[in-house]
Amino acid sequence: MLAGMSLGTELKRYSKGAMPRIAIVTVILMPLLYGAMYLWVFWNPFDEVAKVPVALVNEDVGASAQGESLNAGEQVETELVASGKLGVHVTDAADAADGLAHGRYYFTITIPKDFSASIASATTKDPHKAKVDFQFNDANSYLAGVIGQNAAAQVTATLNDKIGQQAVDQVLVGLTSAGAGLTKAADGADQLAAGLATADDGAQQLSDGATELATNMVTARDGSARLADGASQLAAGINSAAGPLTSTLRQVADSGIKPTRYVADAARLTRDASTVLDAVGQVGAGQSQAEQALSGVMTQLRSSRDPAARALANSLKPVQTFLRTQGVDRATTQRVNDLSEQSRALSQQLGDKDSGLVGMLAMLENGQLAGKLGQLTDGANQLADGSAALNSGLIQLTDGSQRLAAGARQLADGTPKLVAGADQLAAGLGDGVKQIPDFGDQTQRQKTASNLSQPVALTQYTHNKAPTFGAGFAPFFLPLAMFIGTIIIWMMIKPLQVRPIVGGLGGLRTVLASYWPAVLIAVAQVIVMFVVAHFAVGLDPAHPIGMIGFMLLVSGAFLALIQMFNSVLGVAVGRVVSLAFLMVQIVASGGIYPVETTAKPAQVLHPFDPMGYAVTGMRQLISGGVDHRLGISVAVLAGVMVGALAISSWAARRNRQYTMEQLYPPIQV
Repeated sequence: MLAGMSLGTELKRYSKGAMPRIAIVTVILMPLLYGAMYLWVFWNPFDEVAKVPVALVNEDVGASAQGESLNAGEQVETELVASGKLGVHVTDAADAADGLAHGRYYFTITIPKDFSASIASATTKDPHKAKVDFQFNDANSYLAGVIGQNAAAQVTATLNDKIGQQAVDQVLVGLTSAGAGLTKAADGADQLAAGLATADDGAQQLSDGATELATNMVTARDGSARLADGASQLAAGINSAAGPLTSTLRQVADSGIKPTRYVADAARLTRDASTVLDAVGQVGAGQSQAEQALSGVMTQLRSSRDPAARALANSLKPVQTFLRTQGVDRATTQRVNDLSEQSRALSQQLGDKDSGLVGMLAMLENGQLAGKLGQLTDGANQLADGSAALNSGLIQLTDGSQRLAAGARQLADGTPKLVAGADQLAAGLGDGVKQIPDFGDQTQRQKTASNLSQPVALTQYTHNKAPTFGAGFAPFFLPLAMFIGTIIIWMMIKPLQVRPIVGGLGGLRTVLASYWPAVLIAVAQVIVMFVVAHFAVGLDPAHPIGMIGFMLLVSGAFLALIQMFNSVLGVAVGRVVSLAFLMVQIVASGGIYPVETTAKPAQVLHPFDPMGYAVTGMRQLISGGVDHRLGISVAVLAGVMVGALAISSWAARRNRQYTMEQLYPPIQV
């Protein structure tokens, strides 16, 4: 057992001479090329993006928005140059295209001519997004294109923050103006509703008045019809009487009679009538006295007993009757009296030159009466025609008033709906005004615009954050360096020494005789690699002691694994298989990309990949967040180490019998 723990002669043969010692030092430092140098070179490439040459072409011609000039392209250019995040070179389109094609620029950024106009379109009827053109050329560098695409996303986010805030601010300005207009519209709607309410009252009154007008127009129409009939009859009567009267007046005019000459005759007639009246009165009085005397005589005769006297009284009866019924009675006297009065009145009228009778006689004398009669006839005819026209017009007016009444009723029926609609409009506009937020002053509006342009704020928190690109890839590069280091160790040290095998030493002791010297070199590799990575490169693991111990376990497992390949397959084939196994481990470890994103064979091999467990353990020890996966990784790697040593022990026992292939290997590396 002590022989198994001995370092043997493998290291002693490298202790003499300068070159063997240099070889040992080289083997110890070799993993630094993968572990420390790779970490140092790729430690944080994203911080050096500002050195990547990028062409910026600004073709924007500007635009006008809300009455103000907008030069968004110039703002973007200034922002990109001032940010210092990219190595921006402002140039023209031709130089940018040539530089991208020949590798002077890794990618180009072009701001098109309509950039400002597209931003200003947010307040127009045709809003559309502003575009910035990024062009890449993977022939220059694929990762430069990836970095450029990441930069493009950041530039786009910055532009959306800056330009989007301006665009939303323009919209808010318009919305504020629209809110003021909507307030005025709401006030107008209130006034409209009040006016329509008044109009509704007026419409109801108009409907009532129109109905009353239609009723009265029917009455007027019927009255005009009767008026037309009466006027027609009057005209007919006047026309029928005017003919003979006109003829008579013409005859009077032609006869030479002067009606004014009979004024004196009328006066004499009045006097004569008065005389006759007096005579008639006297006759009447005498006749009355005679009748009274005769009546007294007859009364006396009737009272006589003498039949002859009574007979005489009876014979006087006809005389009494004559005196009572004939002669001048009261009626005759009254008629004579009336005639006297009329003749007196006629005489008075004829004696007054201003009386109507004298005027009429004058008109008769000078022919004016005949002319007036003609005018009367014409007027009667015009009256008849006018009455007929009036009746016709009233008929039409009546029809119109009835249509007016019907329309007024429809208007009266419709105005309540208008009032209700106006009330709803006023209420809706009022609600709309209340819903429009008050953006306050310019500072408040700009703050609101900033929130609206980026309504979602990204909150990121990375647990167990790797601060740099190199720190994130250290869990992959360090196990890779350790595996390559163990391959180189077994190139210098024999995986199985011949003397212990020939001497009949046990298989495990034979394996350990070569394994322990290799472990010593691997420990030196781990210590040197940790010191350089931590103190020179800047790797700051969360658990440094645990990391060193785990690295020792990983190196021990890899040593045992490669020793197994060499022991079982021979040195030449074992080295080739070790390199091939390294490639398989790299693609299946999940050290660069999540294993779920790799090809299906890599996903299948991942659970059986020792480097995958090494990467998992290193991640937890470097970044933190240790959980059960570290324990699993330790157990798997320890199992790999023990299993590989066991298989190597079996191969050592097998190799006690030499074969021709062992004496003369078909392949030598």
